[in-house]
Amino acid sequence: MWITRDEFRDIATKGIWKQNTSLVQILGLCPLLAVTTNLVNGVMLSLATLLVMALSNFAVSSLRHFIPYEIRIPVFILIAAALVTVVDLLMNAYLHGLYVVLGIFIPLIITNCIVLARIEAFAAKNPPVQAASDGAMMGVGMLWTLALIGALREILGSGTLFSGIDLVIPGAQPLQLLPADYPGLLLAILPPGAFIVLGCIIAVKNWIDARQAERALKQANPLIAGGCQ
Repeated sequence: MWITRDEFRDIATKGIWKQNTSLVQILGLCPLLAVTTNLVNGVMLSLATLLVMALSNFAVSSLRHFIPYEIRIPVFILIAAALVTVVDLLMNAYLHGLYVVLGIFIPLIITNCIVLARIEAFAAKNPPVQAASDGAMMGVGMLWTLALIGALREILGSGTLFSGIDLVIPGAQPLQLLPADYPGLLLAILPPGAFIVLGCIIAVKNWIDARQAERALKQANPLIAGGCQ
């Protein structure tokens, strides 16, 4: 069954914004705290997670009618673990430098609550194309969040952007956004810095959502905007 434009728009909106795994569901905090010391690390781990989520959702959705309900969780974990192993081996083979930097957090994708949560909540109940789209969009939501957190922490912590990009694109150089003698803010690259930056982003998101809800309410009831005459 193909996905309609409205279905995809709804899935994308929920995954990227309304049900963002990092800002709304507050899942996957372990990689968020440990990996987002710079933009590149956050983006690459998010891309690996996105790939695993999209493929595992598609596989589980395709096989959902053949999986007995009683053993669904072990089977779901087995499928996701197999895909994580493939991603882990590919990164080790083609991006070994980055693989060494990310270390244990690549195989630990299988323990990320986001993966199993979307398999159980969506993929096991919906057609394959919709399930793969849900996994991909949830991954995109995680991607932009970790990228933003990593970028802010890197700029505040060292004054650079794209540090470690040479591990992905040989010969590429990071951008020096702040003066070379910038001492750096140590708090930004420590785990408490990730909590602080995440909290600020959540606060901004909640403010935007509140403004949008207020605007929608005024449009629905003009008397609220203009007052009773």
